[in-house]
Amino acid sequence: MQPGSSPADPIVGIDLGTTNSLVAYCEPSGPRVLGEGSGGAMVPSVVRYHTSGSVTVGAKAREDRNAFPAETVSSAKRLMGRSARECAEFARGFSVPLVEGPRGLAALAVAGRTRTPQEVAADILRELRAIAEADLGVPVRRAVITVPAYFDDAQRQATRDAARLAGLEAVRIVNEPTAAALAYGIGQSRRSERIAVYDLGGGTFDVTVLDIVPGHEAGTGADCFQVLSTAGDTALGGDDVDRAIVDRWIAQGAPVRAEHDRAALVHAAERAKVALFAQERVTVECTLSVGVHPCTLDRAELDEVCRPLVARTLDACARALRDAQCTAREIDRVVLVGGSTRLAAVREAVARFFGQQPYTALDPDRVVALGAAVQAAIVGGGRRDLLLLDVIPLSLGIETVGGTIAKLVMRNSPIPTRAHERFSTSKDGQTSVRIHVLQGERELAEHCRSLGTFDLRGIPPMPAGIPQIEVLFTVDQNGVLVVTAVEKRSGTEASIQVVPSYGLTLEEVERIERESLEHARADMTVHRVIDLRVHSELDLKWIGEALVRVRGKLEAGYIAELEAAMAAVRARCEAAARDPRAVEPDGFHAAKQALDRLSMRVHETSIAETLRG
Repeated sequence: MQPGSSPADPIVGIDLGTTNSLVAYCEPSGPRVLGEGSGGAMVPSVVRYHTSGSVTVGAKAREDRNAFPAETVSSAKRLMGRSARECAEFARGFSVPLVEGPRGLAALAVAGRTRTPQEVAADILRELRAIAEADLGVPVRRAVITVPAYFDDAQRQATRDAARLAGLEAVRIVNEPTAAALAYGIGQSRRSERIAVYDLGGGTFDVTVLDIVPGHEAGTGADCFQVLSTAGDTALGGDDVDRAIVDRWIAQGAPVRAEHDRAALVHAAERAKVALFAQERVTVECTLSVGVHPCTLDRAELDEVCRPLVARTLDACARALRDAQCTAREIDRVVLVGGSTRLAAVREAVARFFGQQPYTALDPDRVVALGAAVQAAIVGGGRRDLLLLDVIPLSLGIETVGGTIAKLVMRNSPIPTRAHERFSTSKDGQTSVRIHVLQGERELAEHCRSLGTFDLRGIPPMPAGIPQIEVLFTVDQNGVLVVTAVEKRSGTEASIQVVPSYGLTLEEVERIERESLEHARADMTVHRVIDLRVHSELDLKWIGEALVRVRGKLEAGYIAELEAAMAAVRARCEAAARDPRAVEPDGFHAAKQALDRLSMRVHETSIAETLRG
């Protein structure tokens, strides 16, 4: 448990969202979202009030929304602390009537009674509290709760009231952009930074520009987060992308004959959109009133329907920059929040607008909750995770052929830092390479911590060993690692972002270092044998191909000697493939050297024949 926040009285962080809500807790290894094991981690912000008096919160309520619209409330956060008159316009899309509550504030008529948005939010908070108590095994009474930066005092007070109704003390109300910055450790550096937080959720968009001033500069002893401006669109989000996809399908001939057909297409559009995060083209089956209809969408079409919606978000970004009296070039970091920022069209547009790659290492749906948990640890007196403040705690590298690790950034390297190395393919005609990013001190990938994988696709087919793949590791001052792979001949590029400090305690770092020393000799021996096998297999391939070309130009005695040397090396390769620990490396090395010396003649002859031809 986090120091200062005892197991008996933990402080949790809550992201009370318009579309989804989460609860998180900060442990010595960093923050984590609670409820993962029970499947209740992300709770849809939907509440159904049964006529019997019972209440259903979350995924089941969302599933029942279409069948029981008059009993189901969603997006109640948009009504918090606002008058019924202010909310009249966007409340037209609600499935329950908007009415005036106490003091003219917005309320909802649902299941035979009037309910305030605070009551609805309280039911969601009770569900999150139950998830936290089940996960932590202790009562939960205190929380840090996040709100949009543009929330005024009345809306923040309404959030506190909702917490009180749920049996929680809101020890802090934190701006969502501030929480997102905290999750990335932004503000831990020794200089001021200007941050833009781009938040595109299911139904709303907002962008916030804020200055983060370290405590020693602010003279407060604590980092100062100052919101300079905020802008957005309360009717723009992933739902609009889904509707735009549906309009495209209808224009292409999707048959809409009944009321529920459009709703079915919207659900299919959401599935297709999510599938395209990892695929280039997808077909989803949609059950309509006329029967099952296949709907197809590819990445280019998705980008096309997104383009006008993304342009509206960039207009809001421009307004926020003008209000903050700065330019895009003056923004030090850009953080993405909200599930819709997974769209490639969004990430590419944001990168172009701000002239830098945005932070994407943390799940955009969870980054606010994780940051709230960090703030909760600070409030509780616990120290922040400082593992990556000054140095890289453990080496960083990638898995290579044979299951070894090639380390590019060594432990205790000061940050920021960067390192690069060139690799190649191991098979003829290989058009893609999977990059597996690892952290640790051992020599084999199986003994190291996996940080993530990504694929470099579109490599022109060439013989093994010919493509030049440059892998670049960059760790910035906030400890965020970007790994980029580029095939130099074609310019094909791919990348991934990770935060290596998450999930590591100081004790775990020390254990990993200790184990690396204990196994150093054995690990290095195995690594050496695997490297010998990988290089020898490539040599055997090249020697065999050269021998086929010039066998008639060489005497039988030399060929027999060469083939015997090849057989000796091949036998060791096969043994190393079965169990590298069973192969003696010095003998393997000697056999390979003998083959290298002997094969020079066949290579020279092959080159001479090639030049002659």
